Amino acid sequence: MSHILMVVSAADSLELADGTQHPTGFWAEELVVAHHALKASGADITIATPGGKKPTVDPGSLNPEIVGEEDKVREFEGYLAEIAAELESPVALSAVNVAGFDAVVLPGGHGPMADLATDSDLGALLIEANDAGTIIAPFCHGPAGLLSATAKDGSFAFADRQLTVFTDEEELTGGTGKNTPWLVATTLAERGAIVKAGPAWSSYVVRDGNLISGQNPQSSEAVAAAVVAALAE
Repeated sequence: MSHILMVVSAADSLELADGTQHPTGFWAEELVVAHHALKASGADITIATPGGKKPTVDPGSLNPEIVGEEDKVREFEGYLAEIAAELESPVALSAVNVAGFDAVVLPGGHGPMADLATDSDLGALLIEANDAGTIIAPFCHGPAGLLSATAKDGSFAFADRQLTVFTDEEELTGGTGKNTPWLVATTLAERGAIVKAGPAWSSYVVRDGNLISGQNPQSSEAVAAAVVAALAE
């Protein structure tokens, strides 16, 4: 049985460029699809957040007008209810021994921009996991969490690594738009990551060794499948 650590944002708002607060959290589709697929593969999943705080679902991710289908919203709500006990009592990132896990998965939503991107506990965890060759799989805004992985010498642990992430185009046309406080794809590239992009709003996954990344919510299933395949190697 594989043991997977799912790192979830505990933020419930993101300060936008104009100083206003944007309600956020984890994106329902991403957590639900990945959790369900990984669990169906036989994996044991541990959810962890900064401080062990209960994560908040982004309200937009359960809005039929945004999701596009009421049936999908009900499906997401039903699955979140099924795993409510896991979400109620996540493990604190500071208490995680990453050596006990085969993969670290980071779903998105804008939440990671507010907390995971600067979380020192996550940074230390990701550096240890990367050094050990553990599968690391962030997707959509989840790769913002990689920015926490700064080595003692100030270098970025994922510099020169190929990855994908919610693109600037997707952010500006379907995210928080011009009021976005910072662009994750641009920031990762500035730190030295080699950022790849597929067509907007289409499933796109990039694998570079132990690093598996997905571009957007539409990539959730493909990321989970890539993680399962990598763990079977």
